[in-house]
Amino acid sequence: MGTIQAIQYLRALAALAVVAFHAAEKTGHHFVIGAAGVDVFFVISGFIMWVISARRPVTPVKFLADRARRILPIYWFATAIMVAGGLVGLFPNLVVTAEHVVASLLFVPARSPSTGEIWPVLVQGWTLNYEMFFYAVFAASLVLPRFWRLPAVAGFFLVLVVAGLSVTSENPLLLTYTRPLVLEFVAGMIIGAFWLEGRVPPLGAGLGLVACSFGGFALIAGLSLPFDERLTGPLSVALVVGALSLEAHGRVPTVRILKLLGNASYSIYLWHTFAISVVAKAGTLLDLHSKLSMVMATVTGTLVGIVGYLLLERPLLQRDRTPPPAPGLAGGTAE
Repeated sequence: MGTIQAIQYLRALAALAVVAFHAAEKTGHHFVIGAAGVDVFFVISGFIMWVISARRPVTPVKFLADRARRILPIYWFATAIMVAGGLVGLFPNLVVTAEHVVASLLFVPARSPSTGEIWPVLVQGWTLNYEMFFYAVFAASLVLPRFWRLPAVAGFFLVLVVAGLSVTSENPLLLTYTRPLVLEFVAGMIIGAFWLEGRVPPLGAGLGLVACSFGGFALIAGLSLPFDERLTGPLSVALVVGALSLEAHGRVPTVRILKLLGNASYSIYLWHTFAISVVAKAGTLLDLHSKLSMVMATVTGTLVGIVGYLLLERPLLQRDRTPPPAPGLAGGTAE
């Protein structure tokens, strides 16, 4: 089975939404709904991990090694740049401590000494804490017979969410991994199971799901409703299911720029904030209109991510003749 174009395009769309969200935030505008790109990424991760584990049986150790090889080098490099910049004063609001840096590199949720929020040194890396936790749980499930893997992962995450609703704690680990966000990975796995069985909605239903998803996101943004994964999660699930329906019915054309953006989505996600900060600062110094600064920051952040993909990420992938499939937050093909 070749590349699933719909997944590639959703990955591209999710990355662009996150870039626009951060660009708006830095230039005094509001595009909070762009953060829902993370929800889409998580659903895609669950989908891809389920599908590749069925197509390419793998041991837990090999699975985790593939994930580490795919994610760690670039993330650690970006984190090192943040740490170096903080130490020499390029990021005056960044407080660097050894404990926080180690926690960030090892994907352990910890409170930032800069803000008190549960963020790593590279703030957007908070989503990778979830990704790596999901990979660890998924790897553990690979020791089970295939029939029991999905129920086991789903049951474990459901217990965590219920515990989070029942127990009050300020522990960063508990606050992170008991959020309903973790159920988005499970939803993706369920979608993957249906996809492998050829069970997708009819074309009309798929179009309806995509329309309802975008309409729901627009409604949240237009009415300034609370941004909550209990809303954005189901909308993201509907979007992925609808897009896969279009794929299954041959209604997803090949668009080279979207394919490139999908491949580069992990690099875009990691590197865009560096460019956005520079452009936003330049816009202020040059007294540019804030909307123009936002557009420029969005475009520049995306371009810097693409360059990072072409110069760093892709060469690393090409060292192996058969690179490991990508997670939701990483570039590559969904097979």
